[in-house]
Amino acid sequence: MVITAAVLLAFFGIAQLAVLPGFAEEKFRVEQLADGLDVVWGIDFLSGTTLIFTEKKGAVSTLDLVTRKIHKLYDVPEVYSTGQGGLLDVAVPADFATTKEIFFTYSKRINRRGATVLAKARLTGGELSQWQDILITDSLSDTSRHFGSRISFDQTGHIFFTIGDRGERPMAQDLSNHAGSVLRLNRDGSIPKDNPFYHSANDSKERPEIYSYGHRNPQGIAFEAATGRLWLIEHGPRGGDEINLVKAGRNYGWPVISHGQEYYAPIPVGEATDKPGMEPAVKVYIPSIAPGSLIVYSGKAFPEWQGSLFAGALKLRHLNRITVSGKGEAISEERLLERLKERIRDVAEAPDGLIYFSTDSGKIYRIKPSS
Repeated sequence: MVITAAVLLAFFGIAQLAVLPGFAEEKFRVEQLADGLDVVWGIDFLSGTTLIFTEKKGAVSTLDLVTRKIHKLYDVPEVYSTGQGGLLDVAVPADFATTKEIFFTYSKRINRRGATVLAKARLTGGELSQWQDILITDSLSDTSRHFGSRISFDQTGHIFFTIGDRGERPMAQDLSNHAGSVLRLNRDGSIPKDNPFYHSANDSKERPEIYSYGHRNPQGIAFEAATGRLWLIEHGPRGGDEINLVKAGRNYGWPVISHGQEYYAPIPVGEATDKPGMEPAVKVYIPSIAPGSLIVYSGKAFPEWQGSLFAGALKLRHLNRITVSGKGEAISEERLLERLKERIRDVAEAPDGLIYFSTDSGKIYRIKPSS
């Protein structure tokens, strides 16, 4: 028996429900939990019943997943909300219950130019306080493009976060600045001594915070605990979005190599699609899907999806699921939620294994098994 969307809507009392045909119809349903918000740029979980989220213009709020009530915690005063900039990601470390620390990235205006900043704050007694800039990155530009920025943690006390090339392509190949890079710090803001450019930084201009470089605008990063792999997804120009496996000190090629084309004409960007000494992508999207986020799914709610990568697509408006092999190869792809027609900005896995996502239209949704 096939259960229709109308029957599910009547039975569950869902505010808005999307059911895809075929496989998806039998496996999951989608609930809308909140709407009427600004661009919901980042989402994460304080507990199994409380979601924390950022809005691009600068607000930090929580959503009670039981009552669906929203509580504003803080308005970040220094957010430079222009173009692709604003209050960006929010990330809650695994030891939040003890430390009460929450991490953020945002764009900040300095001398009429913008830079991406990593910050942290403490949440105690229902109030966000002790806001502190950990690193104001050397990524200043007068453009309003390619700030990044997503955050991920490994299991040994490090924080990774991404910076775009800031709309100035050569910066991504220049190790004397932070643009077009993945940065790696200790959570207190100090620089790990095993960072690839740590030692050389004493006698050169290479920035010791850099972990990898040659990225265009990475807006998804995810540490896979089961394998220790660090995954990245980034925007390409008119084609050439990439999924990459990030390795210490490696050059990912932008703008020297690319699968994309110029915006002004169908002319290839760069010298070629590959070059010795530059890392090839695991997967390339042509045409672009415009990826805005990335997770590695590990939950029990959807056991058949364990180990899959999920990325929100902005331009093509769907949730992208990628199956990868044990060797880190992209095997297959499935495009979910196309009927929803939403620019999916962030994706997150809840402690119970359900999948949540946010949209540029100011909504927050939850994906649950259909049973």
